[in-house]
Amino acid sequence: MSDVQNAMALLIGSFSKYAGREGDNNTLSKAELKELLHNEFGDLLGKATDKAAVDRLFEGLDTNKDNSVDFKEFIHMVTCLTVMCHGHFTKK
Repeated sequence: MSDVQNAMALLIGSFSKYAGREGDNNTLSKAELKELLHNEFGDLLGKATDKAAVDRLFEGLDTNKDNSVDFKEFIHMVTCLTVMCHGHFTKK
């Protein structure tokens, strides 16, 4: 597989690793999202243990307001973080 295909497979696998622990295998609950943020993003987000920050992030990601974060909503967050990191690491 190419690097991009590997990255895609890793994102799908990471989402699946946490989704469904509390029900639906296709979505993340707030608790599942918090665990994913803490374990997979660590210091990049910094406030993954701050309940109010996780609540705000969850509400912002849950664009269809179904009280869960689906894969598309999760990928939107990853894309935004990737763009921010790209800008930071490519500054000259």
